[in-house]
Amino acid sequence: MLKEIPLLENELDKSFENYEKKFKALADKKRLQIMNILTKQGSTCVCDLVPIIGMPQSKLSYHLKILLDADIIIKETKGTWSYYKINMKEVNHILSEELCCILKPENSQ
Repeated sequence: MLKEIPLLENELDKSFENYEKKFKALADKKRLQIMNILTKQGSTCVCDLVPIIGMPQSKLSYHLKILLDADIIIKETKGTWSYYKINMKEVNHILSEELCCILKPENSQ
């Protein structure tokens, strides 16, 4: 007979996968540099990021896609250019106490 997995465990596993994706996106010096620039400048055109970051647009686009897929940045297209900005809701969520509660033992203070 198959053992039924509690819904709570499935939700927790999904939450772990979500955090794994976000932390993998954050675990790169260039992506952290991109985030720092976007935090300081606000919505920024990819064409303006190329000289600041000092890498070809193709490599920059690769890093932006990883951050975008992790929902850490938001993309807005205006004409032929793409503008990126920090998804503050998601960044605040990552920095919130929620993750600490998942990892913190119940009996610790």
